[in-house]
Amino acid sequence: QGKYDEAKPLFERASEIWEKVHGPNHPLVASALNNLAGLLKTQKKYMEARPLLKHALDILVAQLPPQHPHITMTRMSLND
Repeated sequence: QGKYDEAKPLFERASEIWEKVHGPNHPLVASALNNLAGLLKTQKKYMEARPLLKHALDILVAQLPPQHPHITMTRMSLND
């Protein structure tokens, strides 16, 4: 629907909630960061999305097995 400006604070709030509830290194925090990065990439704001994806990847690599699909998907998003 193209309501990106309305969506961004909601994605940011979701990330804050997951971090508060689960701690900063939980895979759900990485998922929220990935979602926010996806929104930014849709808006062609690649330079804003990249650090979020990198942070999400760092969390996932630390918390999940090396071959986990979320790690692969986040790496692919970084390389887009």
